[in-house]
Amino acid sequence: MKYLIMTLIVLGLIIVDYLTGIIKAYINNNLSSRKMRLGGLNKLAEMLVMGVAVGFEIGMSKLGKYADTPELAGVIGTVTASGVFGYIALMEILSIFENYSEISPDAKWVKRLIKRLKISQDEDKGDDDE
Repeated sequence: MKYLIMTLIVLGLIIVDYLTGIIKAYINNNLSSRKMRLGGLNKLAEMLVMGVAVGFEIGMSKLGKYADTPELAGVIGTVTASGVFGYIALMEILSIFENYSEISPDAKWVKRLIKRLKISQDEDKGDDDE
C-alpha cells in the first residue's frame, strides 16, 4: 500500500506542476507545444524513475528473504525508494511554487521561500565541486 501512496503523491504533484506550468505560460503569453511536450516527457521520466525505485524496494525485500538478510535488504530498498520519492516530491513542490510566484506576483511569501530554497540548493551544488 505504501508504494501506491508514494506513487500517487508523486503523480499528483507532477499533474499540479504541469498544470501550473501551462497556466504560467498562458499568462506570460509564451505557451509552446514544444515546451509542453518536453515537460511532459520529463514528467514521464520522473514517474519511470519512481517506478524503478519502488520496484527496487520490492525486489530487495523479496531477495532478502531468500538470502536470509531480510532486514538489511529491506533497509536498502526503503532508503532508495524513500530518497527518490523525497527528491522528486521536493523538486515538484519547488517547481509548483515557482510557477505560482509568476502566476500571482502579489504572493511575496512564495518568492521569499523560493529564494531561500535556491540559496540552499546553490550551497549544495558548491559542495559537489570540491
